Amino acid sequence: MASLKRSYTKTTLLDLSAKIMERLEETALFRQASCIALYHAIAGEVQTAGLIEKWYREKKLLLPLVEGDDLRLLLYAGKESLKAGAFGIPEPTEDCVAVSESEIDLIIVPGVAFDRQHNRLGRGKGFYDRLLSTLNVPKVGICYDFQLKDRIPVEPFDRKMDLIVTEKEIL
Repeated sequence: MASLKRSYTKTTLLDLSAKIMERLEETALFRQASCIALYHAIAGEVQTAGLIEKWYREKKLLLPLVEGDDLRLLLYAGKESLKAGAFGIPEPTEDCVAVSESEIDLIIVPGVAFDRQHNRLGRGKGFYDRLLSTLNVPKVGICYDFQLKDRIPVEPFDRKMDLIVTEKEIL
C-alpha cells in the first residue's frame, strides 16, 4: 500500500479528498444528521478541514480531544478553538463545549485501510475502537480507493462501519 500511496501527490490527495467529501455530503446519513463527530486529518488520511469549515455553522461538529488513552468529543467553534494535540493533530481546546453522546447522529471515522465487509484497520492505539464501542450511531469510514481492500485483519473488539465512502464508490 505504501508504494501505491507514494505515487499520489499532495495535490492529487487533496482532489481525491474533495471528491470523497462530495460523496459523503450526498448520503442520507450526512444530510439528515444535525450532530456529527469527525476528525482533523493527519498526512495520508482523507482531508476533512474543508468539510469542517463548510458545515460547522449549520451542523454541530464534534472533534476528538486525546485524553490519556481515550478520545473526548468536543464542539468545534472555529479555527480559534483548536490547538495542536498530542500527535500534532489540531484538536479542540479543553474549554470547548462537551456534547452528550445521545445527541450524536453520525460519526465519520479515519482508518489506515477498510475492507469490503465494512471492517476498519486503525493505527493500532485503539482510540477509535474504544470510542466506537461507546457510541450507538451510524459509523462512516472514509478512505481513498487505494486504502480499500478485499479483506483486512479483524479483532473481536473491532467495530464495523455502516458505510464506507471513497472517491469511486459508496459501500
